[in-house]
Amino acid sequence: MPRSQRNDNFIDKSFTVMADIILKIMPASKKEKEAFAYYRDGMSAQADGEYAEALENYFEALKLEEDTNDRSYVLYNIGLIKASNGDLDEALEYYYQAVELNPRLPQALNNIAVIFHYKGEKAQEAGNDEEAEGYFDQAADFWKRAIRQAPNNYIEAQNWLKTTGRSQMDVYF
Repeated sequence: MPRSQRNDNFIDKSFTVMADIILKIMPASKKEKEAFAYYRDGMSAQADGEYAEALENYFEALKLEEDTNDRSYVLYNIGLIKASNGDLDEALEYYYQAVELNPRLPQALNNIAVIFHYKGEKAQEAGNDEEAEGYFDQAADFWKRAIRQAPNNYIEAQNWLKTTGRSQMDVYF
């Protein structure tokens, strides 16, 4: 049984009903509707912490989804799960793919930066200062891209860029 048919809570049921109505109203092929159903079930499973089930649904959605913008969000969500499971290199791969399909995805750019910053901190703790600086520079590059797209977001990143001397810009728009 699809996850969307077994959700217990009101919000999930409401979302499912609204999504089904939208799909009926909007012209979409059977394949597009099926891709959306897998994506919706993946989001629901992910929200419940059922990451294996979410990944299964996302990979099924990727097999069917042809719209690059929609694919970017599926890939982004896969990246989120990979990162939360500690698979940072795999998460980076999915975030890169998401940004390649949709360069206007500041949340993916931010998450790439967060991973590089984390790797920089780990390298610094291990005494590899040159390696750490390389990671921090990469983090700075991705944060600058994210902030340019969403100047009111990522305030901590903006502060880090200023305090580390990696940016003299006060405003990113």
